[in-house]
Amino acid sequence: MESQDRVRSGIQALDDVVQGLRLGDNVVWQVDHLEDYNFFVKPFAEQAVRDGRRCIYFRFAPHPPVIGPDAGFEIIEVDPGPGFDPFSGEVHRLIEERGKKAFYVFDNLSALVVEWATDELLANFFQVTCPFLFELDTVTYFALTRGKHAHSAVARIRDTTQLLLDVYRVNNQMYIHPLKVWDRYTPQMFLPHQVAGGKWSPVFQSGDAAAVSSIARESPLRTTAETIAPWESVYERLTRYRESGAALSETVPEIAALKQELARMMIGNHPQFNLLVDKYFSVDDLLGIRARLIGSGRIGGKAAGMLVARRVIAGASGDTDFSRMLESHDSFYIGSDVFFTFLVKNGLFRLRLQLSRSSSISHEEFDEVEKRFLAGTFPPEILEQFRNLLDYFGQAPIIVRSSSLLEDSFGNAFAGKYRSEFCANQGSPDERLEAFLQAVKLVYASALNPDALSYRRRRGLGESDEQMAILVMRVSGMPYKRLFFPSLAGVAFSRNLYAWSDRIDPKQGVIRLVFGLGTRAVNRVGGDYPRMIAVSHPALRPEVGSKIAKYSQREMDVLDLEANAHATVPVADVLADKDYPNLHLLVSIMKEGHLYDPFSRNI
Repeated sequence: MESQDRVRSGIQALDDVVQGLRLGDNVVWQVDHLEDYNFFVKPFAEQAVRDGRRCIYFRFAPHPPVIGPDAGFEIIEVDPGPGFDPFSGEVHRLIEERGKKAFYVFDNLSALVVEWATDELLANFFQVTCPFLFELDTVTYFALTRGKHAHSAVARIRDTTQLLLDVYRVNNQMYIHPLKVWDRYTPQMFLPHQVAGGKWSPVFQSGDAAAVSSIARESPLRTTAETIAPWESVYERLTRYRESGAALSETVPEIAALKQELARMMIGNHPQFNLLVDKYFSVDDLLGIRARLIGSGRIGGKAAGMLVARRVIAGASGDTDFSRMLESHDSFYIGSDVFFTFLVKNGLFRLRLQLSRSSSISHEEFDEVEKRFLAGTFPPEILEQFRNLLDYFGQAPIIVRSSSLLEDSFGNAFAGKYRSEFCANQGSPDERLEAFLQAVKLVYASALNPDALSYRRRRGLGESDEQMAILVMRVSGMPYKRLFFPSLAGVAFSRNLYAWSDRIDPKQGVIRLVFGLGTRAVNRVGGDYPRMIAVSHPALRPEVGSKIAKYSQREMDVLDLEANAHATVPVADVLADKDYPNLHLLVSIMKEGHLYDPFSRNI
């Protein structure tokens, strides 16, 4: 980029985050309050005047002005009342008169919807105005009120603009989250950034990011309902009850009936599981699930099981408040109906029927099936919701997990039969979307994996209704150098089938714990071993003396952020610099043939 094309925003920290503004940039700020737009407009205006730019402020909204009469801007009032066509024509005439390299600030565009009654006309205005400004090498600031417009309109604005940035406050702290920055990229660009002082900090740690994002973006998918189908009508009726201010009391017969109907549509109709859902899920819980569901249909056994388990733990009585110990929940679900839509759209439905009914399929044949799935496409409305999901997570690593109807249900674990795909989630928005789509398609294809089909037949489930929903989760952990992983991860079993001492109570269960991603705890590999912990006696190890070193973990699974991939690396290489946080709490040291636990940070 030529140096003369660079433009200063007036805020150095903002320039660092988005790699500076450029001539031709249209910058759209999605804000909750006008004062948050003012926060960015004021220094931009002051910088533009200092740099000797020709500056124009388009004034058309009833809200207070964002630029005063003494700011050095030409203030032009344009009335949107006569309608879209006269307003757009007048704005274009005025822009053309002022020529190239002028700088503009517009009032909040959301005010136009009040005048014109539709989001469609707002999007039309932006799509004709933004390219014109781009051609003239201008730099222009716009605002939109967050969450108040149809996702289709926001999608059109996003496709047209050069920069789209979310601004929100959590606990009185401002955050900025770039959703689109055209033709610029850094490994941290699309993370939420805490706006404080001269250097804004990206939010890396998974728990912090989940807490911020889940509060700031209550409706991240921005879906709208325009149908009388029960799938939407039940949800809409419950939502209207909540918005009316009335308590969502299940003692009201209609609310109780609607709650049960919504639960059965999303979670299924298994009698034993329904008892748990009816007991532990409130109406708000179900509405929260629905708000994070892409498409329609059920969320699958794995997602439902994890949600019920979380509610049971969070609501448990006793001295410990587990709800404060859990990371904020901000997973998404791809409904089982999307699976069928994908099959039908790509001519795969009959193939699925044939393979599900046949006696066998070889792994070589499955490779060809997988290629057909990878070549498939999704409808535009589903793609847009996928983009919204990725906007929400930014560049935080995610995992795309199978959650079929039969998976993790009563009596059928399906452990390891269907795929889960990590997405390191680095790169531009388009690159991240492409990687995410590949992960979803691989999970869908795994429904026809030979091992899965064989397992279903052995369990007498060959003809059962098996639909593939998907659970999309934030990967827990934090970055360490070029890698991302949690300090500890594992899997717990409710019964300890490997009780190595008579002192152990098998009914209290066992935990398999590893350093790094929990994949190596679920599937033990070669000569690598997890740390086994009997819940009844956590300090009682199955090995003693030198055998502790023999039966220890040598390799770890991580996400390599530079390579943008899942990787397996030696633990010793990762910890070679001995600067990993709290390392002394995680390792034992072999010295002169003996093991000892370090008691300080000096290892």
